[in-house]
Amino acid sequence: MDRLQAMETFVNVVDAGSFSGAARRLNVGQPAVSKTVAQLEEYLGVQLLLRSTRGLAPTEAGLGYYEGARRALAEAEDADVIARGANAGLSGRLKVSAAVTFARIHIMPYLQTFLDAHPQLSIDVVLDDRNIDLLENGIDVALRMGTLSDSNMTARRIAQGRRSVLATPEYLLRCGEPRAPAELAAHAAIVYDRLGGGGSWSFQQGETEVSVVVTGRVRVSAAEGVREAVLANMGLVVTSDWMFAPELANGKVRRVMEDWTLAPIDLWAVYPSGRKASAKARAFTAFVEATMAGAV
Repeated sequence: MDRLQAMETFVNVVDAGSFSGAARRLNVGQPAVSKTVAQLEEYLGVQLLLRSTRGLAPTEAGLGYYEGARRALAEAEDADVIARGANAGLSGRLKVSAAVTFARIHIMPYLQTFLDAHPQLSIDVVLDDRNIDLLENGIDVALRMGTLSDSNMTARRIAQGRRSVLATPEYLLRCGEPRAPAELAAHAAIVYDRLGGGGSWSFQQGETEVSVVVTGRVRVSAAEGVREAVLANMGLVVTSDWMFAPELANGKVRRVMEDWTLAPIDLWAVYPSGRKASAKARAFTAFVEATMAGAV
């Protein structure tokens, strides 16, 4: 039994949630995957997987082995990259996580460039507006915005974006344009509960700082809903310019109150705690950082 190959097989089984899914990832037959895992369990003398009619789940020992195997595979890959040289390219599979709207606008349109640079690399993109558990979901690197809630996470800030008051020209024509924070109370606000600051907005102009609380009739927990509400001329919103980058560029949405500033929003690359970021994860992070340097 090739231990490194067995580790890779087991990790793929856990990530895929089935022998058949791992077989498709590895381009081998399902019996070969089942046999490899059985040999690995026999070699270790422990049961790694619980098998049932509903699928597979790692045992407690299996979860521990999964984490150790992922670290070992990442370190082996790093050693390969060092030996081959920096221009050799990357291979294998990379699993990344990002918010739905952010990825749709800023990641997916440019992802082919990254894949072209690394033709032996495959990417699983997990789109979820929630901050999912990286270890539980086998994520190599997650892209997260705002303030990180867990200070123990391994993270690096890769971009900082402007936050603005945004609205469509149609809405502003109908309802007028606010010039100062106090005027926002007279406007319909789309309240973005998750990353938009909710209904409490703090503005600064020189040495003056003003906080306002709005009570919009529409509160939305996901960025896609916020976008649709604003583009339907339902109201104005405070959010990152990243969320409306295409519309800011083509004029469908514009900034108001530009002489008042809001705190910027940070974009972080987050890695599973206690694990060295793999060469693949670091390369992807650098790619996103370069891409975001030219974003709105």
